Amino acid sequence: MFSSPDNLSHYSVRNAFIWLALAFQAGVVNAGGVLACHRFVTHTTGFGTSFGIEVANGQTQLAIGMLSVPLFFVCGAMISAFLVDRRLIQNQPPKYAAVLFLMTLLMGTTLYAGLAGQFGTFGEPLTRARDYILLALLAMTSGLQNAMVTTAFGAIVRTTHLTGISTDLGIGLIRLISNAQKPEQRRNEVRATWMRAGIISSFILGSTLSSFIYLSVQYWGFVIPFLISALLWMISLSFFKKETLLSLKNKIAS
Repeated sequence: MFSSPDNLSHYSVRNAFIWLALAFQAGVVNAGGVLACHRFVTHTTGFGTSFGIEVANGQTQLAIGMLSVPLFFVCGAMISAFLVDRRLIQNQPPKYAAVLFLMTLLMGTTLYAGLAGQFGTFGEPLTRARDYILLALLAMTSGLQNAMVTTAFGAIVRTTHLTGISTDLGIGLIRLISNAQKPEQRRNEVRATWMRAGIISSFILGSTLSSFIYLSVQYWGFVIPFLISALLWMISLSFFKKETLLSLKNKIAS
């Protein structure tokens, strides 16, 4: 699904559409987490810091709740690694469609539960177990997405948080300004720089547009990441069918 038509470039139009869509979705998910219960979803550093602060304040139960969210992110990444990275290492077809299906399922569950009142009032403080369940669902979805994209693009692309990609952008800009690279290296650096800028812009755009929607329709805003995941899942199934048919034709021809 993530390969370009010539299987050589990470920067093909097809791939660009995928990682821009996923970065946009990540921005939507993070905005939803912040507006629903005042916590970022993929900011693992922040949860680690909050854990230490709550322990120091004697709020052990709250600290454990804080720690549970990044653990669900790791759990999502592990599931994705089992379905994608492990299979690539074993020279087997990666199950991108399975990962995208799980993302669709988790976002559908989040949307349904929110509309059914299972997460309480939209925008309430992070004080109850149901708020951690919401964050856990969003974090697991983000872990699935980030591990899948990281593996597919050889750790070149990440779409759920901006710290690493912003660092890479800064380094890349200096490489371009210094003009010390060979022509082919420079062309690749230009593509990578546009990719990084696109991811950052798409994430911010997703956060901005969805914030207006969340503030207007509250939990209905989660329909956006649900539809994006569902669309990419259906696209992945289409690619899988085409690759299967091509493989069968090649076998018959041989």
